[in-house]
Amino acid sequence: MGYRTRVQRIQRKVSEQWYVNFPAALARAMEFNKGEVVEWVVRDNNTLTLRRSEAAAQRARRRAKTSIGGGGDR
Repeated sequence: MGYRTRVQRIQRKVSEQWYVNFPAALARAMEFNKGEVVEWVVRDNNTLTLRRSEAAAQRARRRAKTSIGGGGDR
């Protein structure tokens, strides 16, 4: 499933910044943490890959394993 989003540009007198936001559902599915540092990798003019550090990816995988089937009584 894909998620569409817009690229935003904020232009100031001496600088500019570009923003790409992604939906909260995607952030939750990826188990991102506030302040987590990620790296953008340019594959070609049509493909931009977001890569998290290996340590953050390992933490997310551990959280996913413990949350699957570990819910207790419901």
